Amino acid sequence: MPNSESTIAPSTQSNRLLNDFKQLYQNLDESSISRLDQVYAAGVKFKDPVHDIEGVVALQDYLSAQSEGLTECRFEYLDELIGDHSAYIKWIMRFRHAKLGNRLISVRGVSHVHFSDKIDFHEDLYDMGALLYEQIPLVGTITRWLKARLSR
Repeated sequence: MPNSESTIAPSTQSNRLLNDFKQLYQNLDESSISRLDQVYAAGVKFKDPVHDIEGVVALQDYLSAQSEGLTECRFEYLDELIGDHSAYIKWIMRFRHAKLGNRLISVRGVSHVHFSDKIDFHEDLYDMGALLYEQIPLVGTITRWLKARLSR
């Protein structure tokens, strides 16, 4: 559930679409991945720090591959700005992955989406270091040290 919301006069249709979008990612699993076509246009463009994907089928394939080994993946929505055809949604993703010691990992990020009747553009922005590099034993130690050093 959102802790606070900032809204820019969204239409009822925009609210409904974005609520459906957030529900799909609330607890990401194969069931929600199979329903992506309910909120995404067939030719959706998806970007994140690692991938640039085109098409809802390719997005389903990508998310299915990324979810292999996940024992938990959920999103907490913190804030949002919604217009008639675009939105920014700030979130925390919490997940456990077998290959990363199955401990709970939290990553903050923002999704930027464009839409009409369905989402046709989705870009996720997040700290790749917090998501992956900090979770690998030796690389994580170096990444955290560099971050601390740069923040002085």
